[in-house]
Amino acid sequence: MSSIIPKSKAKGTDFCGSKDWYFIIRSDLGCFMQLKNLNRASDINIYSLHPACKDGDHYLGDCHKYLYIIKGNSYRRVTNMERDSDAEVHSLHPNFQGGDHYFATTNYFYIIFQEKGTYRRTKNLNHDSEAVEYDLPPNFRNGLYYWGHSSLGYVSFLKPTSEWGYEFYTGIDLRKDECVGVYSLHPDVLNFLPGGLAVTKGPSFGMWENIKTITNDSNTPVTWQKKINKKVGYDKEKMTEITHNWKIATSVTAETGDLAKLIAKVQFSFSAEYGGSHVSTEKETWNEVTEVEETLTFELKPNESVYLWQYRLGIGKEPVLFCKDLKIDDVPTPPTEVPLPPAQS
Repeated sequence: MSSIIPKSKAKGTDFCGSKDWYFIIRSDLGCFMQLKNLNRASDINIYSLHPACKDGDHYLGDCHKYLYIIKGNSYRRVTNMERDSDAEVHSLHPNFQGGDHYFATTNYFYIIFQEKGTYRRTKNLNHDSEAVEYDLPPNFRNGLYYWGHSSLGYVSFLKPTSEWGYEFYTGIDLRKDECVGVYSLHPDVLNFLPGGLAVTKGPSFGMWENIKTITNDSNTPVTWQKKINKKVGYDKEKMTEITHNWKIATSVTAETGDLAKLIAKVQFSFSAEYGGSHVSTEKETWNEVTEVEETLTFELKPNESVYLWQYRLGIGKEPVLFCKDLKIDDVPTPPTEVPLPPAQS
């Protein structure tokens, strides 16, 4: 089964809980998801991410109105990540630097150090006030993402996939090592996560399709001139199914164009482990799919056939992108090479 890309391999991606909302930040898409419930995915809104709030190492929210973006040894505190409202920058206390996960609950900030198997709790990221360090209990280790329920004092974390799919665990107190609830992550949330599209729709694929076969059945050489119709471009209708329940701000559309298209492009670039094809589609035609006519001329020997192949990329069972180039061959088996350049790691 394809996997969600963990936070450790997805810079600028994180879960974040604040007083009233949950946030999922995707710096690579230039936007973030804001919603009330991760299990029912109610009231989903997508907003653009202010440039000053992009590419953070970690994101978290407190029980008041503040959101924090940690970069290196400092953090930026804002009240709105779309507008960068009320921004302040402070140094991150040395005791809190280099953590793997950061989150906040009602009164405290938490920093998880996974390799050491510990977490540090403090009331202030800048001063290390009232700080203590504890062992991280076994049931709360190996999470892909962690976030706090700031108004309730809970902590949640996304577990690696199981026979039940992706679930997040919620506990009241890390020291008690007690899980008070296990909930499935809604598909509308999964679709926004890096690698999530492969979980809900299936992994991506690339294949050659035989769009035409031309045969000379005569005993003499002939010159064939044929008009070939082929699809070129992106099947927008199929991809926008994943965004039907999202309220997408106009600023996101202005910056990304079609968000579903951008999600598909990024998904194709991932490795097979995360349901991708590890290819770059930047030079392909990403306009809405159209029929294109092309005239081809062939010199065919007696009883010879030529096969016209077109490369397409899809997600799950559905083709999504019809590549512009054709390959002509004299054998009936599909070509083996991938005509697209590898994605940059």
